[in-house]
Amino acid sequence: MKDTSQETLFSAMDLQSPLAQRLRPTRLDEIVGQKHFLNEQFKRLLESDRWTGFIFWGPPGTGKTTLAQVIAEVTHRPFHAHSAVTSGVKDFREVLDLSRQDVRSGHLAHILFIDEVHRLNKAQQDVLLPFLEAGSIRFIGATTENPSFEINNAICSRCVIFHFNPLSNEELLDILKKAASSVKSPPEVLDRIAAVSLGDARRALTLLEHLMLSTASKEAITLDDFERLSHSQSLYYDKKSESHYDTISAFIKSVRGSDPDAAVYYLARMLEAGEDPLFIARRLIILASEDIGNANPLGLVVAMNAFSATHAIGMPEARIILAQAATYLACSEKSNRSYLAIEEALDSVRKMGPLEIPYSIRNAPTRLMKEWGYGKEYQYAHDFDGAWTALQFLPDTLKDRRYYQPSNRGTELKFQQFLKLRGKKLNE
Repeated sequence: MKDTSQETLFSAMDLQSPLAQRLRPTRLDEIVGQKHFLNEQFKRLLESDRWTGFIFWGPPGTGKTTLAQVIAEVTHRPFHAHSAVTSGVKDFREVLDLSRQDVRSGHLAHILFIDEVHRLNKAQQDVLLPFLEAGSIRFIGATTENPSFEINNAICSRCVIFHFNPLSNEELLDILKKAASSVKSPPEVLDRIAAVSLGDARRALTLLEHLMLSTASKEAITLDDFERLSHSQSLYYDKKSESHYDTISAFIKSVRGSDPDAAVYYLARMLEAGEDPLFIARRLIILASEDIGNANPLGLVVAMNAFSATHAIGMPEARIILAQAATYLACSEKSNRSYLAIEEALDSVRKMGPLEIPYSIRNAPTRLMKEWGYGKEYQYAHDFDGAWTALQFLPDTLKDRRYYQPSNRGTELKFQQFLKLRGKKLNE
């Protein structure tokens, strides 16, 4: 009887390198994903062989290194792979000088591939410039960070930037099915691996390989096997990377956009990934003033209390406090009029400088200052009906300027009526 156990299947596999490495594509038509630029136009670009540099930007496991290696195969150029983590300028110069010598001898320029290129400082990156300018090297840089922020403008201007998207679950399943073609497992196991891999093919294949190794004595992988192995799989969320800023941005914009469901979803993503709950609470305090403001003044009270409670309680219970605050703020009336008011006032100060304060509202602590007119004709508001008097408080140049224009939402509608009764002309 033929032995079909995973132990036998694995014994025939080359275990000297990871599964993701063994299954790395070697041709353009084998690459899964990135169809938005891996098209006929891209193939013609490679066939022309006149390109100077590429920058591949995208999350881990989306095919950046694979495509660089395939390009080397397609163009038949010598390929030198380095990582900015383990290599330095000396290593790069050796490749750059060798390539320049070969070009002068009539041979093809070499390909220098630098992974994690964003880890090079500006001076290190500048080493590439004269070689790119002369066309004596073909450069490919791979980065998980936005090139606009991390790579010299001079290098970016000499390269074509390609943005790699996370692989879809369907694309990950295509890869997983090929890798697990000889392994018995229910379809839902591969579905779950794809779901927790966040568009990262390397992560998916690594999880599959470890799952196969951990069940090598069994005839088939089960969903229980997957759950036992993958329960600690964490979300990809580097607190210093773009994913950090994208997620907090999505969270704040969801609250601002009055969508409590999206707000708690992004809140859950951040908390599950290990984000500092006090960072989230601080952002809610800012939002409570910037986006809710006087339409619901209690928003700031709720946000401040949520911060205090989160600080006192900590995780995991703080998730409940943050969820309450986020949903309350999402469901509150919104107004950014206080924010707009201070921005306009700051603009006036910067453009006009410190204009002269009316003498009537200046402080007059000495007899001489009183003789100069400080505090003269000041009218104490509480001495008048409604605790209000028509006194000019702004400098003469700005006396009719209106910075704060209350909205007609929530509490600000009352403010609007209050100011109209006191002679303030407001935009409707």
